[in-house]
Amino acid sequence: MNKPATIKDIAQRLNVSISTVSRSLRNAPDVNMETRQAVIALSEELNYQPNKLALSLRQKQTHTIGVIVPNLDYVLSTMVKGIDEVALEAGYTVMVCQSNESYGREILNTRRLLDSLVDGFIISVSSETKIVDHFKKIQHRGLPMVIFDRVTPDLTAPSVRLDNEEGGFLATEHLLEQGYKRIAILAGPVNLGVSNSRLEGYIKALKKHKIKKDDNLIIYCDFNQDYAYYATRELLAMKKRPDAIFTISDRMAIGAMLAIKEKGLKMPHDIGLVGFNNEPVVSLVTPQISSVDMPSFELGKAAAKLFIETMHNNEDMSHVEEVLRPRLYVRESSRRVMVKTGKGK
Repeated sequence: MNKPATIKDIAQRLNVSISTVSRSLRNAPDVNMETRQAVIALSEELNYQPNKLALSLRQKQTHTIGVIVPNLDYVLSTMVKGIDEVALEAGYTVMVCQSNESYGREILNTRRLLDSLVDGFIISVSSETKIVDHFKKIQHRGLPMVIFDRVTPDLTAPSVRLDNEEGGFLATEHLLEQGYKRIAILAGPVNLGVSNSRLEGYIKALKKHKIKKDDNLIIYCDFNQDYAYYATRELLAMKKRPDAIFTISDRMAIGAMLAIKEKGLKMPHDIGLVGFNNEPVVSLVTPQISSVDMPSFELGKAAAKLFIETMHNNEDMSHVEEVLRPRLYVRESSRRVMVKTGKGK
């Protein structure tokens, strides 16, 4: 297999210096036209390809974006696809690392991406992360950074997120309008911003309908089907059990559904159920599960567009925040009466 041609090969063939070849390829004005044309012609004949790493180091850019996500489940992998589509169109490569919800692994991923000389970061924070010094180091280096999906008040950076409070409100108000009165919530990890925002929406809907919040109906658990299954079993074993459950993820909704069916209850007659994210699985089970839609692909695209804008903007964009609106899709698991226009389909 032939070795790829180098600048040195072109210089030897034309009996000129390496610097002359380099300046000719850069179209420098101090090289005469005849020499420049000869260099370009020979470089095409030899199929010369410049050393992109060396070029990147000279330009102080690798055109690579480091992306850190908690996991690569359906929602986040769809967001990454959105990031990648915009990045590709803008001439960037995406390097993805997942923290697996681990604070320590998140720190390690940050270090490795910095060592890989990425031009900047697009980050969704892990559920364990309470200290953000490793992200602040990115900012101290002057690299652009965008936070998406899971934002944190401890970082001042451009961000893209869903209006999670509105999503929680839409789900809970829908259940109330369907005649459910005692609504439980599987609220996710207690220290996670998206969990708390969806919980705030739940509480806001209860207040609007003059229903007192019952702490016994608020269950904090991981975004995990098994945790949700056991949490739902406990709820259904209560002397005064809930007549509806709102879970802040669809994985949790599937776990809740398994416990509901095991108990012999029928949806939506005996109990209502609404999830969050609108993953494909909620349309494949029986009954189909109502869910708040997370526009994952669009959110990823918005994060990448904001990153590129930040990358090429000399102005301070740290306070720029883009918020996407959720939409509720009403299905069999919670539909007791006719759905009002605008609440879903």
